[in-house]
Amino acid sequence: MMGKSVGLNSSSHHKEEWKSGRVESIKNFSNQAEYHLAISRHQSVRQMKLNDLIGIIEDKEVIGERSLEVAGISYNSKKIDKDFLFVAIKGTKFDGHNFVKEAIDKGARAVVVEQIQEDIKDATIILVPDSRVALAQIAARFYGDPSSKLTLIGITGTNGKTTTSYLVGSIFKESGFKTGIMGTINYCYGGKSIPASMTTPESLDLQRMLAEMVEDGVTHVVMEVSSHALDLGRVESLQFDAGVFTNFTQDHLDYHQTMEHYFSSKAKLFNHLLIESNKKKGSCAVINADDPFGENLALNTVPNIIRYGVKNKFQVSPEHIKLALDGTTARINTPKGSLNIKSPLIGEFNLYNILAATSVAISQGVSFPNIEKGIESLNKVPGRFERIENGEGVNIIVDYAHTSDALERTLATIKSLSKGKIITVFGCGGDRDRLKRPLMGAVSGKYSDLSIITSDNPRTEDPSAIIEGIEEGIKRLGIRKYYVDDLTVNSCKKGYVTVVDRLQAIRLAVDIAKHQDTVLIAGKGHEDYQIVGNKKMPFDDRQEVRNAISERVKRRALLNV
Repeated sequence: MMGKSVGLNSSSHHKEEWKSGRVESIKNFSNQAEYHLAISRHQSVRQMKLNDLIGIIEDKEVIGERSLEVAGISYNSKKIDKDFLFVAIKGTKFDGHNFVKEAIDKGARAVVVEQIQEDIKDATIILVPDSRVALAQIAARFYGDPSSKLTLIGITGTNGKTTTSYLVGSIFKESGFKTGIMGTINYCYGGKSIPASMTTPESLDLQRMLAEMVEDGVTHVVMEVSSHALDLGRVESLQFDAGVFTNFTQDHLDYHQTMEHYFSSKAKLFNHLLIESNKKKGSCAVINADDPFGENLALNTVPNIIRYGVKNKFQVSPEHIKLALDGTTARINTPKGSLNIKSPLIGEFNLYNILAATSVAISQGVSFPNIEKGIESLNKVPGRFERIENGEGVNIIVDYAHTSDALERTLATIKSLSKGKIITVFGCGGDRDRLKRPLMGAVSGKYSDLSIITSDNPRTEDPSAIIEGIEEGIKRLGIRKYYVDDLTVNSCKKGYVTVVDRLQAIRLAVDIAKHQDTVLIAGKGHEDYQIVGNKKMPFDDRQEVRNAISERVKRRALLNV
């Protein structure tokens, strides 16, 4: 979000304008940037002395006037207005330092930079070693340090973040807390749902939204904390009450390059932010101790730790586990006693998510009845093992699994519960981690009777080249490759087929599935778009599955006429 920066203290007239509906509903906006641009037109700008604003930055050099008034902050030169502070940050595609002059021409009176530039004139210069960290610190001060006024839960890990956040949110709501959720799917608070442009927003946008939550009366916030956000300092200056570690497996190596850097980025939530948090009651680390990386974190975080796991007995562990296609039941033992859970969510991986959410709730003093009700009332999470109902007797599941580990967990669950064959449709994203492609191919080949390898979000890569990378893994298993025409005469013996067009791949899977077979559409989950080249086009796996089922029913009806 790169909208115009606005403050907290909007006039009562503007507040009434919002409440009365004269300002458009958030549902009418396609993304968070449009929403905040609209809000900025209806809120007065918060003024703050530059010297007060940058006082929180310890390591800095200031050249120019310190006493000027700052009306707003932006890291996007195009969103600068009169008397703004511009923070030049380096991104993956653009470097804000190249737009300092533009920001000054548009009205910026002060600029935060990592290096002095000769053409910086008519503005105060704040020289810092890391402008991203400075942006986070300045944003927190400008918006009144909102996280200090909230109960803030941060969830990190390779898989399970979204479902765990929804579970914790459901428990908090059942407890009567006014709750906000921020993550991969959307940012929800105060009756608003803003489509997420990234899992964890940039620090300025994050602090702005947290401040709006405080103003809306939100008391508890659950947020996914991505490795990118941790590495890029987006969550600096946040005061966390608890941090959750779900698991750690390969992903995002296109960005992190090595697993060591990927893990060290995630570890910052525990060995830095939780330790630095100033919450009076202290912070708590909730850690999946079945994961070997979890114990590493436990040795380097706050003293208050809750370990959970399924394979071993920790502070929070289950017994009497029943996993079925209609849900999960178990008795969970905790340091404060035992509780019985019943959840519509399916599979052992969701049991881990339930244990994580239970541990968070215990750390925040939530009663057992509210934990039980909160878990039971969450029927589904969009695009997470989401079942598509149909009258064909076929189990059709759409899931966000886009790593080899997530795909294996999902397919292992299906394998243990399915009575028929397993047909898996999946691909890998373009311009992303290439090393996971053969790994995902091998996983699908291991568990599926038929793998249909297709496109995900190819972006600027050739989809056929991405598919070839996936094929490397499945070929190593000696699994037969079919052509689409073969499947019309074969009884779907174990093998794989490649179909570049994702729509055609989904239709093929639905067409050939028989009674009690399971079709898994993996990789995109809740996403309602597909990125081809630089274009974002409407595409929703769930809707395309429903369309394919409808076509299948029509064809059968015509044959029976």
